[in-house]
Amino acid sequence: MIAFLGMGLLGSNFVKALRRKGETVQVWNRTASKAKALEADGAVAFEQVADAVRGADRVHIVVKDDAAVDEVLANALPGLQPGAIIVDHTTTSREGAIARTAAWQAKGFTYLHAPVFMGPANALEGSGFMLVSGDQSLIAKMEPLLAPMTGKLLNLGDETGRAAGLKLIGNLFLVTFTAGLADTFALAKALEVPVDAVADLFKVWNPANTLPTRIQRMTGGDYSKPSWELNMARKDTGLFMQEAAQAGVPLNIIPAIAKVMDQWIAKGHGDQDWTIIGSAALQ
Repeated sequence: MIAFLGMGLLGSNFVKALRRKGETVQVWNRTASKAKALEADGAVAFEQVADAVRGADRVHIVVKDDAAVDEVLANALPGLQPGAIIVDHTTTSREGAIARTAAWQAKGFTYLHAPVFMGPANALEGSGFMLVSGDQSLIAKMEPLLAPMTGKLLNLGDETGRAAGLKLIGNLFLVTFTAGLADTFALAKALEVPVDAVADLFKVWNPANTLPTRIQRMTGGDYSKPSWELNMARKDTGLFMQEAAQAGVPLNIIPAIAKVMDQWIAKGHGDQDWTIIGSAALQ
């Protein structure tokens, strides 16, 4: 029997998917009505978290952050049966995941951090990615149970906390990617280019296809054979800001990047590949 704690959009769809597979699921949420709503799908809702986990072999949790995970699990402890396995899908700090793995082991329970790159639709249909790392014997035991919940279960090795770290890194990329698109749309507005035209361009010329090559160039350590000189990239960055300023459209990310470019140019790297601006993070 499974208990699921946290009935937000992700958690509730995980529960619906589990119920469609015929699993018995007990649910809890801080706002009790959200858990109660899952009874229409055959889940059993409880107002007290300790009651929700009672009798469960597996306890899944997906809440806001480290503090919420610690609080909810502490309140659940009186109801946990010996040997229960806790699977935490919350995006948390690396340190928190490591500490909880050890703390719950000391209490006689198993804790596995399994964050996801999944939206609510993915949770419902069993697609997307779930990350795990740590005790490989535990992961081998859990893989048949977790794999059906996701499109791909990624085993990242035996280092506890690696899954938490790569989840944060992935989310950082998503944040910067979206922020970059926001500036892209802002420049399009300044230049009176419809967003549809931008989307059409990216359908034909997809910058995401260059990501492996970009990573290789950035991490190679040799910036002396530029495909785009830093001076030229900075010139274009100046044009972005000039066009946006003339149209009264703010850019949020590009000005900060321009400052970093200026710092590297001042150090004499203007004729090198522009990806040198990321080299400091690789040292």
